[in-house]
Amino acid sequence: MRDVSTGVRDWGLMVTEPQSDRRPMAESRWPSFRFLPAVIVIMWASSLVTSAQETKPRKLDVSWPTFRRTADLAGVAGSPLPSKLKQKWKITSKDGFTSTAAIVGEHVFVGALSGEMLCLKLATGEQVWSYRTLDKVEKNTFLPGFQSSPAVTADGVFAGDEDGVFHAIDRKTGKKKWSFASNGQIIASANVVGERLIFGSYDSSLYCLNAADGTKLWQYQTEDRVNGSPAVSGKHTFVTGCDQHMRVINIETGEQETDMPLERFLIASPAVSGDLLFVGTHESEVICLDWRKKEIAWRYSDEQRDQPYHSSAALTDKLVLIGGQDKQLHAIDRATGKGVWKLATRGQVNSSPVVVGNRVFVGSKDGFLYEANLADGKLIEKHQVPGRGISASPAVGEGCLVIGAEGNDGSLVCLGE
Repeated sequence: MRDVSTGVRDWGLMVTEPQSDRRPMAESRWPSFRFLPAVIVIMWASSLVTSAQETKPRKLDVSWPTFRRTADLAGVAGSPLPSKLKQKWKITSKDGFTSTAAIVGEHVFVGALSGEMLCLKLATGEQVWSYRTLDKVEKNTFLPGFQSSPAVTADGVFAGDEDGVFHAIDRKTGKKKWSFASNGQIIASANVVGERLIFGSYDSSLYCLNAADGTKLWQYQTEDRVNGSPAVSGKHTFVTGCDQHMRVINIETGEQETDMPLERFLIASPAVSGDLLFVGTHESEVICLDWRKKEIAWRYSDEQRDQPYHSSAALTDKLVLIGGQDKQLHAIDRATGKGVWKLATRGQVNSSPVVVGNRVFVGSKDGFLYEANLADGKLIEKHQVPGRGISASPAVGEGCLVIGAEGNDGSLVCLGE
Protein backbone atom coordinates (compact mmCIF):
# COMPACT_ATOMS: atom_id res chain seq x y z
CA MET A 1 0.00 0.00 0.00
CA ARG A 2 1.53 3.29 -0.96
CA ASP A 3 1.86 5.94 1.69
CA VAL A 4 -0.66 8.70 1.16
CA SER A 5 -1.66 11.63 3.29
CA THR A 6 -4.30 10.90 5.89
CA GLY A 7 -4.81 14.48 6.95
CA VAL A 8 -8.35 15.77 6.67
CA ARG A 9 -8.75 18.19 3.83
CA ASP A 10 -8.85 21.75 5.20
CA TRP A 11 -11.47 23.66 3.24
CA GLY A 12 -10.54 26.94 4.98
CA LEU A 13 -7.99 29.59 4.10
CA MET A 14 -4.35 29.62 5.13
CA VAL A 15 -3.50 33.15 6.17
CA THR A 16 0.11 34.30 6.18
CA GLU A 17 0.82 37.06 8.64
CA PRO A 18 2.61 40.03 7.06
CA GLN A 19 6.24 40.41 8.05
CA SER A 20 8.07 43.69 8.27
CA ASP A 21 11.29 44.09 6.33
CA ARG A 22 12.27 47.38 8.02
CA ARG A 23 15.90 47.63 9.05
CA PRO A 24 16.72 49.01 12.52
CA MET A 25 18.03 52.57 12.57
CA ALA A 26 21.72 52.80 13.38
CA GLU A 27 22.51 54.03 16.86
CA SER A 28 24.28 57.40 16.82
CA ARG A 29 24.70 60.29 19.21
CA TRP A 30 24.25 62.58 16.20
CA PRO A 31 21.53 61.05 13.96
CA SER A 32 21.46 62.20 10.37
CA PHE A 33 18.44 64.49 10.45
CA ARG A 34 18.65 65.03 6.71
CA PHE A 35 17.59 61.40 6.20
CA LEU A 36 14.87 61.44 8.87
CA PRO A 37 11.97 62.57 6.59
CA ALA A 38 12.74 59.74 4.17
CA VAL A 39 12.81 57.23 7.02
CA ILE A 40 9.46 58.50 8.29
CA VAL A 41 7.95 58.23 4.80
CA ILE A 42 9.25 54.66 4.41
CA MET A 43 7.90 53.67 7.82
CA TRP A 44 4.54 55.28 7.06
CA ALA A 45 4.30 53.53 3.66
CA SER A 46 5.29 50.21 5.22
CA SER A 47 2.58 50.60 7.85
CA LEU A 48 0.02 51.24 5.11
CA VAL A 49 1.04 48.04 3.28
CA THR A 50 0.92 46.03 6.49
CA SER A 51 -2.44 47.51 7.41
CA ALA A 52 -3.82 46.73 3.96
CA GLN A 53 -2.57 43.15 4.22
CA GLU A 54 -4.13 42.72 7.65
CA THR A 55 -7.50 44.21 6.70
CA LYS A 56 -7.85 42.54 3.29
CA PRO A 57 -11.02 40.40 3.43
CA ARG A 58 -10.31 36.71 3.85
CA LYS A 59 -11.77 34.43 1.22
CA LEU A 60 -14.09 32.07 3.06
CA ASP A 61 -14.85 28.53 1.98
CA VAL A 62 -18.36 28.89 0.65
CA SER A 63 -18.63 25.54 -1.11
CA TRP A 64 -20.57 22.40 -0.16
CA PRO A 65 -18.44 19.60 -1.65
CA THR A 66 -19.76 16.57 0.26
CA PHE A 67 -22.86 15.23 2.02
CA ARG A 68 -22.42 17.31 5.22
CA ARG A 69 -19.82 19.75 3.81
CA THR A 70 -16.98 18.87 6.20
CA ALA A 71 -15.32 15.56 7.03
CA ASP A 72 -16.67 15.58 10.60
CA LEU A 73 -20.23 15.67 9.18
CA ALA A 74 -21.18 18.64 11.38
CA GLY A 75 -23.63 20.11 8.85
CA VAL A 76 -22.67 23.78 9.25
CA ALA A 77 -22.55 26.02 6.18
CA GLY A 78 -19.60 28.27 5.38
CA SER A 79 -21.67 30.41 3.04
CA PRO A 80 -24.23 32.96 4.22
CA LEU A 81 -27.71 33.12 2.72
CA PRO A 82 -29.87 36.16 2.03
CA SER A 83 -32.38 36.99 4.76
CA LYS A 84 -35.23 36.39 2.32
CA LEU A 85 -34.91 33.38 0.02
CA LYS A 86 -36.39 33.37 -3.47
CA GLN A 87 -36.49 30.55 -6.01
CA LYS A 88 -33.80 31.03 -8.66
CA TRP A 89 -34.62 27.94 -10.73
CA LYS A 90 -36.20 24.49 -10.66
CA ILE A 91 -35.69 21.26 -12.60
CA THR A 92 -37.59 17.97 -12.46
CA SER A 93 -36.61 14.31 -12.75
CA LYS A 94 -38.93 11.41 -13.50
CA ASP A 95 -38.03 9.61 -10.25
CA GLY A 96 -37.01 12.58 -8.13
CA PHE A 97 -34.11 13.10 -5.75
CA THR A 98 -33.12 11.68 -2.37
CA SER A 99 -29.44 12.51 -2.82
CA THR A 100 -28.07 15.66 -1.22
CA ALA A 101 -26.51 17.98 -3.79
CA ALA A 102 -22.96 19.33 -3.83
CA ILE A 103 -22.18 22.95 -4.66
CA VAL A 104 -18.66 23.81 -5.81
CA GLY A 105 -17.80 27.02 -7.62
CA GLU A 106 -20.32 27.78 -10.35
CA HIS A 107 -21.81 24.29 -10.46
CA VAL A 108 -24.26 21.99 -8.69
CA PHE A 109 -23.72 18.23 -8.72
CA VAL A 110 -26.59 15.92 -7.79
CA GLY A 111 -27.54 12.28 -8.20
CA ALA A 112 -31.06 11.35 -9.29
CA LEU A 113 -33.08 8.21 -8.64
CA SER A 114 -33.36 7.89 -12.42
CA GLY A 115 -29.71 6.79 -12.47
CA GLU A 116 -28.22 10.07 -13.64
CA MET A 117 -25.55 12.23 -12.06
CA LEU A 118 -26.13 15.80 -13.15
CA CYS A 119 -23.83 18.80 -13.36
CA LEU A 120 -25.82 22.04 -13.52
CA LYS A 121 -24.97 25.72 -13.68
CA LEU A 122 -25.61 27.19 -10.24
CA ALA A 123 -26.84 30.48 -11.68
CA THR A 124 -29.48 29.07 -14.03
CA GLY A 125 -29.93 25.32 -13.50
CA GLU A 126 -28.83 24.70 -17.09
CA GLN A 127 -27.39 21.22 -17.58
CA VAL A 128 -23.64 21.04 -18.25
CA TRP A 129 -23.38 17.26 -18.43
CA SER A 130 -25.21 14.08 -17.47
CA TYR A 131 -23.66 10.75 -16.48
CA ARG A 132 -25.57 7.45 -16.33
CA THR A 133 -24.91 4.50 -14.04
CA LEU A 134 -24.92 2.12 -17.04
CA ASP A 135 -22.80 2.59 -20.16
CA LYS A 136 -25.37 1.08 -22.53
CA VAL A 137 -29.03 1.87 -22.04
CA GLU A 138 -31.68 0.09 -24.07
CA LYS A 139 -35.43 0.62 -24.05
CA ASN A 140 -37.01 -0.23 -20.69
CA THR A 141 -33.57 -0.73 -19.12
CA PHE A 142 -33.55 -0.14 -15.37
CA LEU A 143 -30.88 2.33 -14.35
CA PRO A 144 -29.67 1.94 -10.75
CA GLY A 145 -30.36 5.23 -9.02
CA PHE A 146 -28.13 7.45 -6.93
CA GLN A 147 -29.22 7.70 -3.29
CA SER A 148 -25.63 8.36 -2.28
CA SER A 149 -24.66 12.03 -2.29
CA PRO A 150 -21.73 13.07 -4.49
CA ALA A 151 -18.32 13.92 -3.10
CA VAL A 152 -16.60 16.51 -5.29
CA THR A 153 -12.84 17.08 -5.49
CA ALA A 154 -10.69 19.22 -7.77
CA ASP A 155 -11.06 16.82 -10.69
CA GLY A 156 -13.61 14.17 -9.71
CA VAL A 157 -17.21 13.48 -8.69
CA PHE A 158 -17.69 10.29 -6.65
CA ALA A 159 -20.86 8.43 -5.62
CA GLY A 160 -22.29 4.93 -5.19
CA ASP A 161 -25.47 3.53 -6.76
CA GLU A 162 -28.30 1.18 -5.83
CA ASP A 163 -26.55 -1.79 -7.50
CA GLY A 164 -23.47 -1.37 -5.33
CA VAL A 165 -21.21 0.23 -7.94
CA PHE A 166 -19.07 3.17 -6.86
CA HIS A 167 -18.53 5.65 -9.71
CA ALA A 168 -15.68 8.08 -10.37
CA ILE A 169 -16.65 10.78 -12.87
CA ASP A 170 -14.48 13.43 -14.48
CA ARG A 171 -15.67 16.69 -12.96
CA LYS A 172 -15.11 18.74 -16.12
CA THR A 173 -16.40 16.40 -18.82
CA GLY A 174 -18.83 14.09 -17.03
CA LYS A 175 -17.03 11.06 -18.48
CA LYS A 176 -16.38 7.89 -16.52
CA LYS A 177 -12.93 7.69 -14.92
CA TRP A 178 -13.31 4.32 -13.21
CA SER A 179 -15.78 2.23 -11.21
CA PHE A 180 -15.59 -0.19 -8.30
CA ALA A 181 -18.13 -2.93 -7.57
CA SER A 182 -19.17 -3.80 -4.02
CA ASN A 183 -21.62 -6.59 -3.20
CA GLY A 184 -24.50 -4.49 -1.92
CA GLN A 185 -26.24 -1.21 -2.65
CA ILE A 186 -24.45 1.98 -1.65
CA ILE A 187 -26.52 4.60 0.11
CA ALA A 188 -23.68 5.98 2.23
CA SER A 189 -21.87 9.00 0.83
CA ALA A 190 -18.10 8.97 0.54
CA ASN A 191 -15.78 10.99 2.73
CA VAL A 192 -12.61 12.40 1.20
CA VAL A 193 -9.30 12.18 3.08
CA GLY A 194 -6.39 13.37 0.99
CA GLU A 195 -6.25 10.93 -1.93
CA ARG A 196 -8.53 8.43 -0.20
CA LEU A 197 -12.26 7.80 -0.52
CA ILE A 198 -14.04 6.10 2.38
CA PHE A 199 -17.61 4.78 2.16
CA GLY A 200 -19.85 1.97 3.39
CA SER A 201 -21.95 -0.59 1.55
CA TYR A 202 -24.90 -2.88 2.23
CA ASP A 203 -22.43 -5.78 1.86
CA SER A 204 -21.48 -4.88 5.47
CA SER A 205 -18.11 -3.41 4.50
CA LEU A 206 -16.35 -0.12 4.90
CA TYR A 207 -14.11 0.56 1.90
CA CYS A 208 -11.10 2.79 1.34
CA LEU A 209 -10.16 3.42 -2.29
CA ASN A 210 -7.45 5.37 -4.05
CA ALA A 211 -9.20 8.36 -5.64
CA ALA A 212 -6.90 8.39 -8.67
CA ASP A 213 -7.60 4.89 -10.01
CA GLY A 214 -10.09 3.15 -7.69
CA THR A 215 -7.55 0.72 -6.24
CA LYS A 216 -8.81 -0.82 -3.00
CA LEU A 217 -6.48 0.19 -0.18
CA TRP A 218 -8.38 -1.68 2.52
CA GLN A 219 -11.75 -3.16 3.38
CA TYR A 220 -13.15 -3.51 6.90
CA GLN A 221 -15.91 -6.08 7.36
CA THR A 222 -18.63 -5.22 9.90
CA GLU A 223 -21.44 -7.56 10.94
CA ASP A 224 -24.33 -5.96 9.03
CA ARG A 225 -25.24 -3.31 6.46
CA VAL A 226 -23.62 0.12 6.54
CA ASN A 227 -26.23 2.76 5.73
CA GLY A 228 -24.66 5.94 7.11
CA SER A 229 -21.68 7.89 5.85
CA PRO A 230 -18.42 7.62 7.80
CA ALA A 231 -17.25 10.66 9.75
CA VAL A 232 -13.57 11.57 9.86
CA SER A 233 -11.47 13.25 12.53
CA GLY A 234 -7.69 13.25 12.41
CA LYS A 235 -6.37 9.78 11.59
CA HIS A 236 -9.67 8.06 12.39
CA THR A 237 -12.90 7.31 10.60
CA PHE A 238 -16.09 6.48 12.47
CA VAL A 239 -18.67 4.03 11.16
CA THR A 240 -22.11 3.21 12.53
CA GLY A 241 -24.35 0.56 11.04
CA CYS A 242 -27.05 -2.04 11.35
CA ASP A 243 -24.75 -4.30 13.38
CA GLN A 244 -25.48 -1.96 16.32
CA HIS A 245 -21.81 -1.02 16.83
CA MET A 246 -19.87 2.22 16.63
CA ARG A 247 -16.40 1.48 15.32
CA VAL A 248 -13.29 3.65 15.13
CA ILE A 249 -11.03 2.65 12.23
CA ASN A 250 -7.50 3.82 11.54
CA ILE A 251 -7.57 5.50 8.12
CA GLU A 252 -4.01 4.53 7.23
CA THR A 253 -4.18 0.83 8.13
CA GLY A 254 -7.89 -0.01 8.02
CA GLU A 255 -7.55 -1.61 11.45
CA GLN A 256 -10.24 -1.23 14.11
CA GLU A 257 -9.04 0.69 17.16
CA THR A 258 -12.30 1.01 19.11
CA ASP A 259 -15.54 -0.97 19.18
CA MET A 260 -18.55 0.23 21.16
CA PRO A 261 -21.58 -2.11 21.11
CA LEU A 262 -24.68 0.08 21.41
CA GLU A 263 -27.45 -2.55 21.06
CA ARG A 264 -29.34 -0.25 18.72
CA PHE A 265 -29.69 -0.16 14.94
CA LEU A 266 -27.86 2.83 13.52
CA ILE A 267 -29.19 4.14 10.22
CA ALA A 268 -27.98 7.74 10.58
CA SER A 269 -24.49 9.06 9.92
CA PRO A 270 -22.51 10.14 12.99
CA ALA A 271 -21.19 13.66 13.59
CA VAL A 272 -17.89 14.07 15.44
CA SER A 273 -16.43 16.92 17.47
CA GLY A 274 -13.22 16.25 19.37
CA ASP A 275 -13.71 13.25 21.65
CA LEU A 276 -17.49 13.29 21.25
CA LEU A 277 -19.65 11.56 18.66
CA PHE A 278 -23.37 12.24 18.17
CA VAL A 279 -25.75 9.84 16.42
CA GLY A 280 -29.45 9.08 16.25
CA THR A 281 -30.67 5.50 16.58
CA HIS A 282 -33.51 3.45 15.12
CA GLU A 283 -34.65 2.85 18.71
CA SER A 284 -35.81 6.43 19.31
CA GLU A 285 -32.70 7.83 20.97
CA VAL A 286 -29.99 10.33 20.22
CA ILE A 287 -26.71 9.30 21.83
CA CYS A 288 -23.58 11.28 22.70
CA LEU A 289 -20.49 9.07 22.98
CA ASP A 290 -17.06 9.83 24.37
CA TRP A 291 -15.28 7.58 21.91
CA ARG A 292 -11.88 7.82 23.58
CA LYS A 293 -13.22 6.80 26.99
CA LYS A 294 -15.69 4.34 25.41
CA GLU A 295 -18.48 5.86 27.47
CA ILE A 296 -21.96 7.17 26.76
CA ALA A 297 -22.05 10.81 27.86
CA TRP A 298 -25.82 11.18 27.54
CA ARG A 299 -28.97 9.83 25.91
CA TYR A 300 -31.87 11.90 24.62
CA SER A 301 -35.38 10.72 23.82
CA ASP A 302 -38.77 12.36 23.48
CA GLU A 303 -41.06 10.65 25.98
CA GLN A 304 -44.14 11.90 24.15
CA ARG A 305 -43.19 10.44 20.76
CA ASP A 306 -41.29 7.18 20.40
CA GLN A 307 -39.95 7.21 16.82
CA PRO A 308 -36.61 6.46 15.07
CA TYR A 309 -33.96 9.00 14.14
CA HIS A 310 -32.58 8.47 10.62
CA SER A 311 -31.49 12.10 10.22
CA SER A 312 -27.84 13.00 10.81
CA ALA A 313 -27.11 15.61 13.46
CA ALA A 314 -25.89 19.16 12.89
CA LEU A 315 -23.55 20.52 15.55
CA THR A 316 -23.00 24.00 16.96
CA ASP A 317 -21.05 24.95 20.07
CA LYS A 318 -24.21 24.68 22.16
CA LEU A 319 -26.73 22.57 20.25
CA VAL A 320 -27.22 19.21 18.58
CA LEU A 321 -29.94 19.46 15.91
CA ILE A 322 -31.57 16.35 14.47
CA GLY A 323 -34.74 15.35 12.66
CA GLY A 324 -36.98 12.50 13.75
CA GLN A 325 -39.61 10.27 12.25
CA ASP A 326 -41.87 11.80 14.91
CA LYS A 327 -42.23 14.68 12.40
CA GLN A 328 -40.14 17.08 14.49
CA LEU A 329 -36.81 18.84 14.39
CA HIS A 330 -35.16 18.53 17.81
CA ALA A 331 -32.64 20.91 19.36
CA ILE A 332 -30.69 19.31 22.21
CA ASP A 333 -28.30 20.92 24.68
CA ARG A 334 -24.90 19.65 23.59
CA ALA A 335 -23.46 19.60 27.11
CA THR A 336 -26.34 18.00 29.02
CA GLY A 337 -28.45 16.11 26.48
CA LYS A 338 -31.58 17.97 27.59
CA GLY A 339 -34.15 19.14 25.07
CA VAL A 340 -34.05 22.86 24.24
CA TRP A 341 -36.83 23.20 21.63
CA LYS A 342 -38.78 21.25 19.01
CA LEU A 343 -40.18 22.34 15.66
CA ALA A 344 -43.22 20.40 14.43
CA THR A 345 -43.77 19.52 10.77
CA ARG A 346 -46.45 17.40 9.08
CA GLY A 347 -44.16 14.63 7.87
CA GLN A 348 -41.20 12.50 8.91
CA VAL A 349 -37.94 14.43 9.14
CA ASN A 350 -35.32 12.09 7.67
CA SER A 351 -33.56 15.06 6.09
CA SER A 352 -30.45 16.22 7.96
CA PRO A 353 -30.53 19.82 9.20
CA VAL A 354 -28.05 22.49 8.13
CA VAL A 355 -27.00 25.47 10.25
CA VAL A 356 -26.57 28.78 8.42
CA GLY A 357 -25.61 31.58 10.81
CA ASN A 358 -28.49 32.05 13.25
CA ARG A 359 -30.88 29.90 11.19
CA VAL A 360 -31.41 26.18 10.66
CA PHE A 361 -32.90 24.54 7.55
CA VAL A 362 -34.35 21.03 7.19
CA GLY A 363 -36.65 19.18 4.81
CA SER A 364 -39.74 17.17 5.72
CA LYS A 365 -41.74 14.40 4.07
CA ASP A 366 -44.63 16.88 3.99
CA GLY A 367 -42.89 18.50 1.01
CA PHE A 368 -41.63 21.66 2.69
CA LEU A 369 -38.21 23.02 3.52
CA TYR A 370 -38.40 24.54 7.00
CA GLU A 371 -36.43 27.63 7.98
CA ALA A 372 -36.27 28.27 11.73
CA ASN A 373 -34.53 30.50 14.25
CA LEU A 374 -31.58 28.63 15.71
CA ALA A 375 -31.95 30.04 19.22
CA ASP A 376 -35.58 29.18 19.93
CA GLY A 377 -36.84 27.08 17.00
CA LYS A 378 -39.46 29.60 15.92
CA LEU A 379 -40.53 29.10 12.33
CA ILE A 380 -39.32 31.80 9.97
CA GLU A 381 -40.69 30.45 6.70
CA LYS A 382 -41.74 27.27 4.87
CA HIS A 383 -40.57 26.74 1.28
CA GLN A 384 -42.48 24.23 -0.84
CA VAL A 385 -40.45 21.83 -2.97
CA PRO A 386 -42.70 20.15 -5.58
CA GLY A 387 -42.68 16.37 -5.38
CA ARG A 388 -43.74 13.72 -2.91
CA GLY A 389 -41.80 14.73 0.15
CA ILE A 390 -38.21 15.54 1.05
CA SER A 391 -35.65 13.02 2.30
CA ALA A 392 -32.63 14.83 0.88
CA SER A 393 -30.74 17.33 2.99
CA PRO A 394 -30.08 20.97 2.10
CA ALA A 395 -26.80 21.92 0.45
CA VAL A 396 -25.70 25.50 1.08
CA GLY A 397 -22.93 27.14 -0.93
CA GLU A 398 -22.07 30.27 -2.91
CA GLY A 399 -25.04 32.13 -1.39
CA CYS A 400 -27.56 29.51 -2.52
CA LEU A 401 -29.50 26.60 -1.03
CA VAL A 402 -30.24 23.55 -3.19
CA ILE A 403 -32.56 20.70 -2.21
CA GLY A 404 -34.56 18.03 -4.02
CA ALA A 405 -37.81 16.13 -3.52
CA GLU A 406 -38.59 12.51 -4.33
CA GLY A 407 -41.44 11.02 -6.36
CA ASN A 408 -42.32 10.77 -10.05
CA ASP A 409 -42.64 14.53 -10.24
CA GLY A 410 -39.77 15.28 -7.89
CA SER A 411 -37.99 18.58 -8.38
CA LEU A 412 -34.67 20.12 -7.50
CA VAL A 413 -34.86 23.78 -6.50
CA CYS A 414 -32.26 26.47 -5.95
CA LEU A 415 -33.06 29.25 -3.50
CA GLY A 416 -31.11 32.49 -3.15
CA GLU A 417 -31.45 36.16 -3.98
